Amino acid sequence: MLIRAFVPAHITAFFVPKFNEEPLLAGSLGAGINLSKGTNVFVSLEEGLEKHIHIAFNGEPVKKENAIISYSVANEIVPENFIGEVEIWQYFDFPNGHGFGNSAGGALGTALSLAFAFKEKTFLQAAQIAHKHEVIHKGGLGDVIAQIHGGIEIRIKPGAPGIGIVDNIFFEGYKVLAVPMGRLSTREVLDSDFIRLIKKEGEKALNALLSNPKVDVLMKEARGFAERTGLLSGELLEIAKEIDKALHLPSSMIMLGKSLFALLKENEVEKVKFLLDDLSIDEYHICDVYTQRPSVERWVGDGK
Repeated sequence: MLIRAFVPAHITAFFVPKFNEEPLLAGSLGAGINLSKGTNVFVSLEEGLEKHIHIAFNGEPVKKENAIISYSVANEIVPENFIGEVEIWQYFDFPNGHGFGNSAGGALGTALSLAFAFKEKTFLQAAQIAHKHEVIHKGGLGDVIAQIHGGIEIRIKPGAPGIGIVDNIFFEGYKVLAVPMGRLSTREVLDSDFIRLIKKEGEKALNALLSNPKVDVLMKEARGFAERTGLLSGELLEIAKEIDKALHLPSSMIMLGKSLFALLKENEVEKVKFLLDDLSIDEYHICDVYTQRPSVERWVGDGK
């Protein structure tokens, strides 16, 4: 049996971390965007003599300590009485550690695929398990619940899927530019003293967006948050200012990664491509906004 799940990449525009000793109550407030590119997870089950769980990233096997979140998810969902091989392949459209929710995408895709295979957990229960292990191992706070809802989302109550509350901004005619430029450790930022300023500026941005929930307000507040917290600075800020010259809305930094994003109108796509070429930036993605929930199904290949 081969199961496939797709989980959209998720960009966080700004956030307010909400810590709690109970992982299902921890999470974040804020806003972000789900992308038409993301994480594809394939799960294969083969009965055997012993239980083994194997995980690979982009075709390469990974040690347990390097995929602890997905291994923890799998160990919780695979029934104790299952004997055999569980192989989990995770394929990422974006590089790890750059702010695209890969950790949550892998965890959620694994949870949904295994729940579909064994039929012992609901969609929501599987998502809660993914969220729990994301929080415990500090992979992130709000990506899973955002990915469950899709679209351009506002997280207005923290917590796991089924506990937190997410709303969506109406929009039309926009594509998303994503420019991955470097890694930034979510764990290090969440563990730093810096978090107090992030909370203050995140609440300010969230209140402004809730009072006027439009995409132009989202991007204005995202940029203000990124600059006022000092997360967007130096060369990354200079590149953002250059990108702004081709757009009617400001670009901003992806939280948390040394990456940039922007919302584009159709007539801005070619202009921004030319500008990025002029800046010698080769790696970038132009995606649609993904407005559905993650998909999971039995997989029989492209010829189905």
